[in-house]
Amino acid sequence: MIQTIAFYLFAALVVASGTLTILARNPVHSVLWLILAFFNAAGLMILVGAEFIAMLLVIVYVGAVAVLFLFVVMMLDIDFAELRAGFAQYLPFGILLVLVLAAEMIFAIGAWKAGGIDMGSRIAPTPSEVPNIEAIGTLIYTRYLYIFEGAGLILLVALVGAIVLTHRTRGGVKAQNVTAQNMRRPEDAIRNVKPAVGQGVEL
Repeated sequence: MIQTIAFYLFAALVVASGTLTILARNPVHSVLWLILAFFNAAGLMILVGAEFIAMLLVIVYVGAVAVLFLFVVMMLDIDFAELRAGFAQYLPFGILLVLVLAAEMIFAIGAWKAGGIDMGSRIAPTPSEVPNIEAIGTLIYTRYLYIFEGAGLILLVALVGAIVLTHRTRGGVKAQNVTAQNMRRPEDAIRNVKPAVGQGVEL
C-alpha cells in the first residue's frame, strides 16, 4: 500500500514540476523546477529497483547538469522578452513534434506488448543475490567495454572541441608571471614611510 502511495506521489510531483518547468516565465525558476523533477524521478527509479539510475539522476543530472544550467542562466545577460517573442511563431511546430513523439511512444509500447514474448523473458536475467549496480558494471566492463570506451572517447572529443571553439586570444590582458612574483624580494614590495601629521602617504 505504501509503495502505491509513494508511486502516485512521486509521479504527480514529476508531472507537476515538469509542467512548471515549461510554463515558468523566469528561466531560473524553470531550472529549479527541473531539479525538483529529477529528484522525484529518482524516487520513482528507487521504487522499481533501479537504484543506479536514481543515483545517476541525483549525482549527474541534479548535481552537474541542472546546476550548470542554473549558473549559466544566472550569469548570462539574456533578453527574456525577446526569447518569448517567438513563442507563438513556433507553437504549431512544437505541437506537431509533441504529437509525433507521443505517437512513436504509443507505437513502441504497442509493439513491445504484442511481441509474443512473455513478461519474464523480456527482463534481463540477473541473479537475485547480485545487486543492480554490480550487474550493470559487469555488463559495461565485459560485454559492452568497447562501446563504453567509445562513448567516453566521443565525450572527450566533444569537450576538446568546445574548448577549441570558445578559446580566443584577448588583447590588452596582462598575463601573470609567477616566476617574477616568486623572485620578488620583500624590500622591493614594501616601503616604510613616516609621514607627518596631516601629510598623508605619497603613492
